[in-house]
Amino acid sequence: MSKIIIVTDSNSGISKEEAEKIGVVVIPMPFFIEGKTYYEEISLSQDEFYQMLVAGKNISTSQPSIGKICALWDELLKEYDEIVQIPMSSGLSMTCDTATTFSQEKEYLGKVHIVNNMRISVTQRQSVYDALKLIREGKSGEEIKEILENDALNSSIYITVQDLKYLKRGGRITPAAAAIGSLIGIKPVLQIQGKKLDAFKKCRGMKAGKLMMISAAKNDIKNRLGDDNSKIHVAVAHSNNEEEAKIFLEEIKKEIPNAKDYYIDHLSLSVSCHIGPGSLAIALCKDLEK
Repeated sequence: MSKIIIVTDSNSGISKEEAEKIGVVVIPMPFFIEGKTYYEEISLSQDEFYQMLVAGKNISTSQPSIGKICALWDELLKEYDEIVQIPMSSGLSMTCDTATTFSQEKEYLGKVHIVNNMRISVTQRQSVYDALKLIREGKSGEEIKEILENDALNSSIYITVQDLKYLKRGGRITPAAAAIGSLIGIKPVLQIQGKKLDAFKKCRGMKAGKLMMISAAKNDIKNRLGDDNSKIHVAVAHSNNEEEAKIFLEEIKKEIPNAKDYYIDHLSLSVSCHIGPGSLAIALCKDLEK
């Protein structure tokens, strides 16, 4: 049986400590802040990121150097037969496409498997745990890639944005829409189902946003994810809003009881830089079929 290692990136929310505990490798995602490069969890903490974001610093996302990724593969292949890499959604970054291209080079072909299952943040994290489970079941790298990609759309994320100025800053809404929306308390609810971060609905206030997200999640469970709470991983994700996230999770448990498990984590910084602090999200992943 092949010796397989799982590689992901820091968009998954998996910390260095968690990665060491479960035996995976996490690539830190780079950010440009006022022209300087920072690496998530290496030279940039969550607190530092949000301080800079609130201060209005010019922040943009980037992708890891392919040279560094190939160097990592070379090092890992000295010890492992295969690498299964689970990057963030190809619709949100070029990282996945770039890695896929280089994985077809002669020295990596059949050894490095790039999973394009269109996930990010807590749903990407669940894919890592699913991959570890598949390794324990004796699956090959190619089989793991195929299973995860076939399962790609069995997930959902809904996000309610606290402050419209960050969407305005990123050009996702016009300044006029941001000004009017802020004045009357409009909160956009966004969704990630598949490749991209898209508009879902609008509501007035975070309370209404939370109710809308729970309703959308229940509808997905019933109509897309098998109508069985016990087979659903439920997570609350947030952008520097942990206390409200804990409250939100308790509200979710009342409306979506007896889920397979419940979890709270930060939204990935790659998402948070576009939506700002204070946001709340609900994420669902259907448990992998036996």
